[in-house]
Amino acid sequence: MAFPRASKALSRFTVLDLTRVRAGPTCARQFADWGANVIKIDAMMEDGGEALGGPRRGADFQNLHRNKRAMALNLKDPKGVEVFMRLAEKADVVIENYRPDVKTKLGIDYEAVRKVNPRIVYGSISGFGQDGPYSKRPGFDQIAQGMGGLMSITGAPGEGPMRAGIPIADLSAGLSCAMGILTALLEREVSGEGQWVQTSLLQAQIFMLDFQAARWLMEKDVAPQAGNNHPTSIPTGVFKTSDGYINIAATGGRIWERLCQTLGAPEWIDHLDYATAPARSKNRDALNAEIDKRTVAKSSEQWVTELNAAGVPCGPIYAIDQMFEDPQVKHLGMAQPVPNEDGRDITLVSQPFTLSRTPSRMAARPPEFGEQTEEILSEFGFTDGEIADLRLHRVV
Repeated sequence: MAFPRASKALSRFTVLDLTRVRAGPTCARQFADWGANVIKIDAMMEDGGEALGGPRRGADFQNLHRNKRAMALNLKDPKGVEVFMRLAEKADVVIENYRPDVKTKLGIDYEAVRKVNPRIVYGSISGFGQDGPYSKRPGFDQIAQGMGGLMSITGAPGEGPMRAGIPIADLSAGLSCAMGILTALLEREVSGEGQWVQTSLLQAQIFMLDFQAARWLMEKDVAPQAGNNHPTSIPTGVFKTSDGYINIAATGGRIWERLCQTLGAPEWIDHLDYATAPARSKNRDALNAEIDKRTVAKSSEQWVTELNAAGVPCGPIYAIDQMFEDPQVKHLGMAQPVPNEDGRDITLVSQPFTLSRTPSRMAARPPEFGEQTEEILSEFGFTDGEIADLRLHRVV
């Protein structure tokens, strides 16, 4: 197969990607970026299937669908379902994020696919789960943020619920599904059988609450909004400088003492209101105000340099353009150019982890609508005559 692979790590796997919007494509992207043969199955729609994923050449779509190939298939036609099953018979993974009842109506649900390929690992992402009282509801990131408790603890105290600035439910559901699929593929090496991997935006969002959720379950403590203050480690938060803001995380007694010394306030170390962690927590507002009085005297760059030199965790607060100009971000290669024969300027966000022997790379630009349909069908054993007939009947 001439298609360039992004890595050797997962190159032995073939993935059928039925996903759209964000959570599902996030999952499939993990496989594409690590070298799997990911086939994006575009829905046969008059608008080219773009309505549920934004403009095909827009930044969002491009970032989600790099390193994949695409074929167009009409799954509402019985012949289209037959084509899909022939693909699924040879595939390792199917990923979908339809509403739970849609795939059953189409005849491409897990049980149907398992009949033709017992080794298939079938990954499903939904809003609220594959069954239960809310299973048929449409799911969106912000709805899951609210129902999953995140919006109740995000934002400044007393200012009402606030969504996170990123689609955290979508992204974490996609990553959770990818992890589940990889786990199932590892188990398949022992049992020889595939299985159904299920997650939802709601489950993923609740999981991401982590210690705030555990504090309720174990201690019946309902975490409130804390704004920029860390809920337990004081002082940790945002502090004003002469030209902006910085984050300081003074956790633990030794780091607290270093902070006091660097700010020129050694007297705080033994101050009754600040000397212990419980005292600092109780008097956090007064302490934060005192720190602000000191930090406003110098620039963000000066404080970041001085505090880090003293062993106090500290960092600038960047706008996104500033972040990509940071020397460490450049060193980590978080912005990667994508090779393409069109000569287009495509630069996308790279993977957040590296492998020493089988690294990931931007190997191929995102595909145009149904771009590799004939190529893919041929690889799966369809004859030229069959492909021509499928095109004639608008199945592909």
